[in-house]
Amino acid sequence: MLTIQGITVRLGGRTILDRASATIQPGAKVGLIGRNGAGKSTLMKTIIGEIEPDEGGIEMPKRMRLGYISQSAPSGSLSPVETVLAADTERAALLEEAETCTDPDRLGDLHDRLIAIDAYTADARAARILIGLGFDEEMQAQPLDSFSGGWKMRVALASLLFSAPDLLLLDEPSNHLDLEATLWLESFLQSYPGTMVVISHERDLLNNVVDTILHLQGGKIALYAGGYDSFERQRAERAAQLASAKAAQDAERKKLADYVARNSARASTAKQAQSRAKMLARMQPVMAMIEDPSLHFDFPDPTELRPPLITLDLAATGYLADTPILQRLNLRIDPDDRIALLGRNGNGKTTLARLLAGQLAPMGGDMHLSGKLQIGYFTQYQVEELPTGSTPIELMTRAMSGKTPAAVRGQLGRFGFSGPRAESQVGTLSGGERARLALALVTRDAPHLLILDEPTNHLDVDAREALVQALNTYSGAVILISHDRHMVELTADRLVLVDAGTARDYAGSIEDYIDFVLGRNQPKGEGAKGGKGGKGKGGAKSREEMKALQKAVTEAETAIARAQALLAALDAALAGKPERELARLSMGELSRQRSAAASALETAEARWIAAGEALETFKAPV
Repeated sequence: MLTIQGITVRLGGRTILDRASATIQPGAKVGLIGRNGAGKSTLMKTIIGEIEPDEGGIEMPKRMRLGYISQSAPSGSLSPVETVLAADTERAALLEEAETCTDPDRLGDLHDRLIAIDAYTADARAARILIGLGFDEEMQAQPLDSFSGGWKMRVALASLLFSAPDLLLLDEPSNHLDLEATLWLESFLQSYPGTMVVISHERDLLNNVVDTILHLQGGKIALYAGGYDSFERQRAERAAQLASAKAAQDAERKKLADYVARNSARASTAKQAQSRAKMLARMQPVMAMIEDPSLHFDFPDPTELRPPLITLDLAATGYLADTPILQRLNLRIDPDDRIALLGRNGNGKTTLARLLAGQLAPMGGDMHLSGKLQIGYFTQYQVEELPTGSTPIELMTRAMSGKTPAAVRGQLGRFGFSGPRAESQVGTLSGGERARLALALVTRDAPHLLILDEPTNHLDVDAREALVQALNTYSGAVILISHDRHMVELTADRLVLVDAGTARDYAGSIEDYIDFVLGRNQPKGEGAKGGKGGKGKGGAKSREEMKALQKAVTEAETAIARAQALLAALDAALAGKPERELARLSMGELSRQRSAAASALETAEARWIAAGEALETFKAPV
């Protein structure tokens, strides 16, 4: 059992955790969530002992083995498989001792223990984990220093999973993974036997892997049973209850304050007024749930262009002369396309994106672009390379040279940078805010085609949902590279598989592709020809249908929250504690309105269930 007992952590004069408490049961799979900057990593570092709390403490069994990935990637001349095998320190120590041991009894004990910890299948287990994370047999034998930082972090993750700690602590484990490796990781974690705490903004991982949500907000933590969708429903119910309770308390506070103000000066009522003043002072305020009004994406709509925007005819591209990475590219991109590029890292998804963005030239074949085409290309490098000493208003002013200050502020406002936030230094912004700023910069010219290469790495769950909604209302074309399949499912209606040195339309759905990656079935087929695949021309229609379903779900959720809040207020009124607007109603009228509100809630819940089921089973036309 892991017990977090009233811990308070202050960093740089700011309180990050404020008397936070929770108990995590053995074997629980916990998703630690919260807005960017809420303190999730701080809490995890406190659990492992890297940060000492100012107050409170962490309790766990003395022999519990903790596993956590450090921020520094492994390096050196060892191969990935050697690095992973070395992570099981007990196995390494036993094997080393067995090589020099001459005592027959001790040697027998050593071999018994090696058998008990399954040491003789370690090579196969290590290789299986590395394959799942994208390392083929050849890559497993190469020295670590031959890999990029992202691949080194995959080795660190593989080492942690191989060591199989009693308490597995993961901080955004999918950030350096592609969709295929993310799917494998999810499958691995589902069967993990120990206790797990994972910080993640991947909605599907949180729904499919964890059984408990630990929500961090305002320095406090609260446990919710179930995955992320269950948490959202519980949070919506709590928000409605809090809104009703806050409204009732505000009315009571006003009533007490009015009484104190009217009666304090009169001798006959001064004692009662003083009593009510004490009651008012002791009344703890009911806090409304905090929402971030700046969490916003709004892509400017482009001018209309006739299709096609881009055509590739037997095109080839790469980085070294006469050494193309991709060949035989036959693709057509139209203004209504929403395309997701599939394929493992290293297969050429980013290379294709750079070709379409104009950053790479075709080495062969033909590439034709519409004459007035504007392209916005987003990558993680743009987020990391933003100058920390500049402000959003300064960066946007330089990028929109010649535009009016109103136009500059208008573009920033589309992405939540208004007022003082537009004048904050980039170095003070969170990772999610920097990602929003980068998106604001790349879309300043209202691009006809938006290319997004892993846009969600710095975004929390709410920000990702806001991005999905913005993409679904954007009227331009979208090409998406993302390991977040929730985003792929809700925004893309055409899939292109980048594999075997080329790219071609994938005729199945994203569910079919997931099943194929996990080995649950064979692919339903990829279009052998380039150009429009199975879902191209129906893209705009299917997107409109999906948007309508999403709108229906949102409207139903709003209706549920309103009905719940009204029911709570009516129940309070029937119990003799009416809000001001209900105080004038008779008991009969209150009962009638409660019956109507209960009926409205039932209807809204039925609409929500129907719309949710329709959205889950939605398939774009093939």
